[in-house]
Amino acid sequence: MRCLVMEDFGRMAVAEVADPKVTAGHVVIDVVATGICGSDLHGYTGENGRRKPGQVMGHESVGRIRALGDGVEGIEVGATVTFNPLVVPAAERPLYRGREQHAPGRSVIGVNPSVRAAFAEQVVVPAENVVPLPDSVPITWGALVEPLAVAVNVVRRVAVTAEDTVLVIGGGPIGQSCVLAAQHAGATSVYVSEPSASRRALCEQLGAVPLQPGEPVEEQVRALNGGPVTVAIDAVGITATIQDALRATVAGGRVGLVGMGAPVTELQTYEVSTLERTITGSFCYSDEVFRAAAAWVADGSTDFSALISEEVPLAEGPDAFARLAAGADIPGKVLVRLDR
Repeated sequence: MRCLVMEDFGRMAVAEVADPKVTAGHVVIDVVATGICGSDLHGYTGENGRRKPGQVMGHESVGRIRALGDGVEGIEVGATVTFNPLVVPAAERPLYRGREQHAPGRSVIGVNPSVRAAFAEQVVVPAENVVPLPDSVPITWGALVEPLAVAVNVVRRVAVTAEDTVLVIGGGPIGQSCVLAAQHAGATSVYVSEPSASRRALCEQLGAVPLQPGEPVEEQVRALNGGPVTVAIDAVGITATIQDALRATVAGGRVGLVGMGAPVTELQTYEVSTLERTITGSFCYSDEVFRAAAAWVADGSTDFSALISEEVPLAEGPDAFARLAAGADIPGKVLVRLDR
C-alpha cells in the first residue's frame, strides 16, 4: 500500500510499504480521507518535538472496515467508520473512564511514532476505538469528527448554554469548529477575532460575527454585543489573545483555553482575580465526547461542508504540507484522499 512518510522535518514523500496485518481485538480500515491537523504541521516543521522523521502521521480520519481481528464483534466489513485516536491501556480504563485523555499511559495514533497512522491507504486501530458513521452524510465529514470533538470538549468545559454569548479568538479549523460547537450548544451570538480575511469570511459563512483586525477586540465586542460576552474561547493561546479573551468577558465570565500558540505566556492576574473570571484548559476529549461529536456529525443537523477547503490525492500530500507550512491562504481543512 501507499502512505505519506515524513522523511525528515520539512520533507514528506509518498512511499510503498507492506499492507498491515490485522491482530486480535483490532480492525483494518481502508482510509478514505485524513485531515491535515495543525499538530501535524508542527510535527512536520519540527516545532513541537512530538513527531519523528520516518513517521506516518494522521489522526483525523474516515474510512471503511476492511478486516476484523479475532474477538471483534458488532462491526461489519464495509462499514463506514471514524476512529478515536486516543488509545488507553486496558489496566487504566476503569480508573480513567469518562476522562480517558488524562490516563498517564495513553498514546495517540498519529503521534506515537511506533504506529503507522492514517496518512496511509490502510490503518490498524483497536476495535473499541472505532465509531460507525451512517451513509446518509458525506463520508468526508467523518474526517472532521476529531477536530469537532476538540471543540465540543472546550465548549462543554466552559458550559456554554442558550444564555451565553461567545467570543472565539482564532478562526482556523479549531476556531471554526468552536463556532459550530458553541452554536450547537445554544449560544445566542458568536463573535470571531481572526486576522485572515478568508478565515473571517468562512466563520461568517458559519454564522459568526467577525471582528475587524487591528481594532481593539474588547471595544468591538462591547459595541456589537451591547456589553462583554459571557464566554470566550481562545483557540490561539498566546499572551495577547488570552488578554483579549479576559477583557472581552463579563465579571464572573469563563475563558476556555484550547489554543497552544506558546508554551509560556504572561497573565494579567488581576483580570482574573478581581473580576472573578475563570480560565479553563482544554486539550483533548474523553471517549464519550468523541462519540458525541460523531453523533452530531451523523445526525445531519449541521452542514459541515464549509469546513473543508481542499481535497487532494495522496500524490499531492507533500505539496499540501509544504503549502500549509509556508502559510498558504487556505481558510479551512485540507483533506488528503487515500481512495484516489
